[in-house]
Amino acid sequence: MSLGVIAKIRIQAGKNAEFEAVFADLAAAVRKHEPGNNFYALHKSKTDPLLYVVLENYKDAAAFAAHREYPHFKEGGKKMGACMAGAPEVELLDGV
Repeated sequence: MSLGVIAKIRIQAGKNAEFEAVFADLAAAVRKHEPGNNFYALHKSKTDPLLYVVLENYKDAAAFAAHREYPHFKEGGKKMGACMAGAPEVELLDGV
């Protein structure tokens, strides 16, 4: 069964361009190196310029667990963390 992820990320004012660039690099690495990832995309709120939502989908829970262990995820997470205004709000979803 596939696993969906919705991650809401609030960033610091003035960090939009930096955050989007870091995410673009991370997304490219996810698509290239993670065969268990089906979808990984960043979206920006139309009403709150500091709120981003990452929509993700993985083949299964094991693919999602592996995602969190890849070096590109750990490195990208550190870089994104410097832009964030707090911890992301993450919701896991079962595919139907």
